[in-house]
Amino acid sequence: MYITVPTTTSKWKEIATGFETYWQFPHCIGALDGKHIVIRPPPNSGSYYFNYKHTFSIVLLALVDADYKFTYVNIGCNGRNSSLCAALETNSLNVPLPFPICEDGIPLPYMIVADEAFPLKTYIQKPYAQIGLTKEKRIFNYCLSRARRIVENAFGILANRFQVFMTPIRLSPDKAETIVKTCLSPPGSVDAEDTTTYRTIQGSWRTEKQPTGIIDIERQGSNNYTAKAKEIRDYLCEYFNSDKGALPWQDKMI
Repeated sequence: MYITVPTTTSKWKEIATGFETYWQFPHCIGALDGKHIVIRPPPNSGSYYFNYKHTFSIVLLALVDADYKFTYVNIGCNGRNSSLCAALETNSLNVPLPFPICEDGIPLPYMIVADEAFPLKTYIQKPYAQIGLTKEKRIFNYCLSRARRIVENAFGILANRFQVFMTPIRLSPDKAETIVKTCLSPPGSVDAEDTTTYRTIQGSWRTEKQPTGIIDIERQGSNNYTAKAKEIRDYLCEYFNSDKGALPWQDKMI
């Protein structure tokens, strides 16, 4: 009840400033990920809540800002049809219009960063496939992963802070949904970067006992993407490999 989706241009720009300041990723308005919240099989539900891991679950899809705060949450049995994607398609959330990130650059849309499970779109950027990567593409993947790691940490802390996620939730789907929403509070011990080597220092949640009540989601949508979405990713790849966008340490990290 306390998670409010940003609906003003100024708020989205504030979030984008956070990602650029902390993680050097321009025009990023959030990191997106989803998890299956495992529940007991509801009576007479058939395959409605059955997932690819052969368990029963509801899907938690969430967007996180640069400060590990959840800004959007969707809970249901299927993560593919979220209100967030629909809102971004129509720009009903007043996301800022495309704008160049450097002089003489093309107008670049504001976007969400996600992992391989999500489709590549003009408003969702994900890593290049791991097969046959050039150095330039590996650098892009590294830069994107630094920003995307925010949501990974948020889910990790969520799962390890609340014992309810250590095993399947033995309640009805609607009650399980209420519990999940209640648990979505700011995280604690997250990943950090060594200020000298820029290597990742893993947060304590990664070394604690891993829960069985929360699991990764499968691929959302197909591998098909538009030429415009690919153009945006290629442009960002070029940017992170240029004097304007390169991180001083990035060559050592791939």
